[in-house]
Amino acid sequence: MTLTFTVTWIFWLCQIRGRCLSQVVQPRVPPGQQVPCFYIFGDSLVDNGNNNGILTLARANYRPYGIDFPGGATGRFTNGRTYVDALAQLLGFPTYIAPYSRARGLELLRGANYASGAAGIREETGSNLGAHTSLNEQVANFGNTVQQLRRFFRGDNESLNSYLNKCLFFSGMGSNDYLNNYFMSDFYSTSSDYTVKAFASVLLQDYSRKLSQLYSLGARKVMVTAVGQIGCIPYQLARFHGNSSRCNEKINNAISLFNSGLKTMVQNFNGGQLPGAKFVYLDFYQSSQDLSSNGTSYGNSLWLRHAF
Repeated sequence: MTLTFTVTWIFWLCQIRGRCLSQVVQPRVPPGQQVPCFYIFGDSLVDNGNNNGILTLARANYRPYGIDFPGGATGRFTNGRTYVDALAQLLGFPTYIAPYSRARGLELLRGANYASGAAGIREETGSNLGAHTSLNEQVANFGNTVQQLRRFFRGDNESLNSYLNKCLFFSGMGSNDYLNNYFMSDFYSTSSDYTVKAFASVLLQDYSRKLSQLYSLGARKVMVTAVGQIGCIPYQLARFHGNSSRCNEKINNAISLFNSGLKTMVQNFNGGQLPGAKFVYLDFYQSSQDLSSNGTSYGNSLWLRHAF
């Protein structure tokens, strides 16, 4: 009697488990959310806490960071939201995208933020500040995410790829490759190894390979940002007095070379180099230039003075 009951119970359990394992997870997108998922790659401009638990000077989990953010400092390198936080809200996500260091399980279906303060396109970039997650490692982490998602989709690669094709990807890299690499000759040899033009070329080649890897992992809708006018950031304004604007135009000119090549790269991707992909180039250089030139129109009449 007991044996019959046990065998019957095991039979029905196997039937239930088999039926469950044969089903593919069908993620539900909340009403008003424009894309099912959002994956973010970058540096301190979009890092939202991945550096909190590692040995690095590039951390922002203490005041005055986060003074205008609910709950205080979270690891965002800003007083409040990052622009990918704002973008996620505009896209209709009910909550912010979680940092990869904390994202778990089914949460990865709605996206993850892989960004890391001090990170660059080149592997050695930012090492002067300590540990960080380079772009190469960020892409590898997304590869691990895809492996986890494949389990949720029960190995149905077609359904998984169809899902990822609808997601939005954001990549903003390159600033640290200049600030914490090329223009830091006391720590790096790159400015001796490459001319400004040659460095932009090798940097773009590296970046192209990484973005192509994302494509091979399923990315199809990708936003790529230009490097901003970092010759005019407060740090540079405080130490450079070479012209009336007080910006470091040597850095800005180098950045312009990189951005020009990046724009061409995006055009090539969209022109058939990566079939089915749609890349969008965001000109952050122009927007940051507008901010520095027309600060008063944004309510920042004293920003240059306060940079000191």
